[in-house]
Order: sequence, then structure tokens, then C-alpha cells
Amino acid sequence: MKKILIPVVVVAAVCLGYLAWNKPSQANQPAPAQVAPAPEVAVVTMQETDVRLTTELPGRTAVYQMAEIRPQVGGIILKRAFTEGTEVKSGDLLYQIDPSTYEVAVARAKAAVAKAKAELEPARLKAVRYRDLIRTKAVSQQDHDEVQAALALAEANVAAAQAELGAAHIDLERTRVLSPISGRIGRSTITPGALVTANQAQAMATVQQLDPIYVDLTQSNVELLRMKHALKSGAVQSAGAAATKVRLILEDGATYAHEGILQLAEASVDQDTGSVTLRAVFPNPERDLLPGMYVRAVVEEGVLANALLIPQQAVVRDAHGKPMAMIVDGEEKVAVRPLELDRAVEGDWVVRQGLAAGDRVVVEGLQKARPGVQVRVAQDTM
Repeated sequence: MKKILIPVVVVAAVCLGYLAWNKPSQANQPAPAQVAPAPEVAVVTMQETDVRLTTELPGRTAVYQMAEIRPQVGGIILKRAFTEGTEVKSGDLLYQIDPSTYEVAVARAKAAVAKAKAELEPARLKAVRYRDLIRTKAVSQQDHDEVQAALALAEANVAAAQAELGAAHIDLERTRVLSPISGRIGRSTITPGALVTANQAQAMATVQQLDPIYVDLTQSNVELLRMKHALKSGAVQSAGAAATKVRLILEDGATYAHEGILQLAEASVDQDTGSVTLRAVFPNPERDLLPGMYVRAVVEEGVLANALLIPQQAVVRDAHGKPMAMIVDGEEKVAVRPLELDRAVEGDWVVRQGLAAGDRVVVEGLQKARPGVQVRVAQDTM
């Protein structure tokens, strides 16, 4: 039995070795071809919309009303009736000038009026008598005319005396220096005991009305003409009353809480800068705006109807710096569209030419999108 088993085992081993030698190696077999998946992109579908066009202009705040307080009569300042830096109202007493001299002038003028009236009465009675006598030829015509002239002179003296009395009263009232407007009063340049003269060059104080307040803006004449042409041609529609609305951005970047209204535009262009001055008026109840502050104003110009807005991140530039966009066509392939842009509106560009409503513009995955490449739209941010 053992002699027969050994040859059988040897034959089996030889057969297995032959089969292993004739089996092709897996390492030499070619790997199956793998197709790369289409890159994923996110797109936004273009839709027409009405866009409010705004422009940002630099400007400075200016006082709405300002009154420099000067005395209209001379004298010694007896008291100051206000606290510097506070709000005063129109008609409030600011300074009291010594009125004694002017009170005497009023008394003198009253006496002059009384004297003139006393002289008028006999002249009037005499004129009445002569009017009766001239009818009977009891007095000459010359005497009658002289009496009538004396009456007219007496009446004129009364009128002159009354005018002097009125002027004396005005000077007496002017010893009370009143605020002509309501507003915030600044520092006083004089103190009680100081001597002031009528209409002196130095102002005693200044009152500024800060609510409302002006904002003077400067706009390029070229931009102003461009907008006028757009409105005239119908490319941009007037926003009506809303077109006058103005928003302010303060120096720290904060947006001012109240909206203003565009009030006027200068009728002339600055020859040095080629700009036009626009004036807006803003409410200022909290007195956050002070004269001389630098601000930026956002002015609403009009409405661009049926406009196309493209996100700024979807715009790429070619080697020459010209804008273009990648779109996904009906075959799910990427195509390039050159663009003509107008202006930026809150993170988007206004498209003049290059796109149409319904176009799908690639906004994410631009690194993978190449012209002619098949892509898969993973997200449409309509």
C-alpha cells in the first residue's frame, strides 16, 4: 500500500504546479476604466426685477439757521440771562442793558408830545374862527392862509413828537436783548459790567438752530447729467416723491436714525471741481448731528425697471480685466458670457448686456467649471 500512495502524491503535486504556472497573473491584467463624476456647481437663475438706484455722495452738515447776537443800543450790560450751551427759544431774554438813559429819553419824548398837542389846540381853534370869518370877508385872505399854515405846522409838530416817542420806546425795548430764533446758544463773549455799543463788530453770542439741520452734498456734474439723460430716455424711471429720500452714514460707519429729504440743487457748477452742490434737510431731535461733521449720504435717484442682478462673486475677469460669467446651458455644460455691468447694488452688479432672464449663472464651484465641461447642478439659489 505505501509504495502505491507515494507516486500518486507526486503526480498530484506536479499537476498543481503546472496549473499554477499556466494561470495568468492578476498584476498583469489591465484595470477597468473609471469615469470621473461631473463636478457639482451652484447656480442662480436670472430674474428681472425693479431696482432702486442710489448714489453715495460725500457731504458736510451745516446749521439750519444761525443768529449772531449784537446789541442795537449802547450801554452797560447789567446781567446775562442764559446758560451757555443750552437751548433757548425765540423771544427769550439773553442780556439786559442798563435802561436808565433810554427811560429818560422816553419821558422826554412824552413831554415833547404833550407840548406839541398843547400848541396844536389854540392853532386849531383859531383856524376854525378864521374859516367862519373868511366867508363874511371879516379877515383878509392872507390872514386866513397864515392861520391854516400855522395849524398844519402844529399838527406836524405833534406827529414828529409822537414819532420821536415811538423811537425812544424802541430803543428802550432794545435794552432787553432777545433771541431772534430758537436753538442752542454758544459761549458768551462778554460778561455783566461790560460796555457794548450799537451794531458792534463783535457778536455777544451765537444761536444755532440744529433741528432740523442741513447736509450739503457734492455730486459730479457728469453723473448728474448721466442720470438726467437716463430719466429722459426712460431707461430709468423717476421714483416720484421717494426719489428725494436721503440716508446718512456717519463717520464711524453707523447709519443715521432719521431719513432726510433732498431740498435743492445749485444752479451752477463749481469751475474748480466740476461738481454740483446738493442740499438735504434732516431732522435732528437728539442733536447727534453738529455743524461741520463729515458724512456720506445715500441718495435715491430713480427706479431701473426689469433689471438683472448678478451676485458679485459670480463675476470673473479675463486676462484683460473684462467681466464675464459662467452659465450652465440646456445640455448641462458650462459656457462663457462676456458682460457689460452698470453699478453695484447691495452686493450685486446691475447687468446691462450679456445675460437674459432665465440664464443659470454659476455662483459656487467656479474653480471646477470650465467652458464645455459637463456639470451637475447641485443647488439653484433662485
